[in-house]
Amino acid sequence: MSSKEKKKTGAREEMYRSSRVMQQALKYIFLVICCLMVIIPLVVVLIGAFKTHDEYISTGVFELPAVPQFENFKIAFVNGKVMQGLLNTLLILAVSCFGTIITGTMTAFVLQRFNMLFTRAVKAVFLVAALLPNISMQVTVFQIVSKLGLYNSLAAPCVLYIGTDIISIYIFIQFLNNISRSLDESAILDGASYPRVYFSIILPMLRPIATVLVIKFVSIYNDFYTANLYMPSDDLAVVSTALYRFIGPYGAKWEIIFAGIIICIIPSLIIFLVLQKSIYSNLVTGSVKE
Repeated sequence: MSSKEKKKTGAREEMYRSSRVMQQALKYIFLVICCLMVIIPLVVVLIGAFKTHDEYISTGVFELPAVPQFENFKIAFVNGKVMQGLLNTLLILAVSCFGTIITGTMTAFVLQRFNMLFTRAVKAVFLVAALLPNISMQVTVFQIVSKLGLYNSLAAPCVLYIGTDIISIYIFIQFLNNISRSLDESAILDGASYPRVYFSIILPMLRPIATVLVIKFVSIYNDFYTANLYMPSDDLAVVSTALYRFIGPYGAKWEIIFAGIIICIIPSLIIFLVLQKSIYSNLVTGSVKE
């Protein structure tokens, strides 16, 4: 190789290294910006939760309070009925998550194991329903809930959360593709019925249940629209609507709202930390067939 060719090769390699360094730098800059977009609002909420009302109005969002006001948490917890909201939310979560696991796994078992015209039609209907925006069907859904006598009761959101979770069904279907049908056939040859196959073989092997539970927990815990629309009574407030009481026609007590937000973050943070290993390991389960 001549000296000119060596220089050209060296120049290309140098340009390639420079472009790689630039790509890495841009990637990390983008990641840092994304992290700041998540962290900064949390820091603002945490600092604001310890301020007095006058301090919150007169000081900057990043300025620390002169004296931390722990009274804000007591007011949010007692006067804001956050405790009652947590209990109502816990009841809704327990019923909705249990119902979603049972109905979702049963539906996925039938749709994945029985390939016939009916199951194919149901899959098509589910796909169409998943593509439709929820807001376009709210008038009809509200009328159905009212006709059933579920309006202004804890049963309304439970029925809606259980009956409209199509994503969970598709997650279970994808994982069922990796469970061999020979297990079902062996159990049936031994005299097991299809309900026995479901409860003894399929349900214990569905590892994505933890992932579905966390996704369901976060969506229900953060849902303000459903609770505010179908449970307007103060006694039926959940965590999201309980904090809404501190917003009135003459302004909002943001320091109390921030304290309530911190209280409400704690349960979801604990759930995520406990189940994060299962979440990360099961997110891609079923995406690759062995």
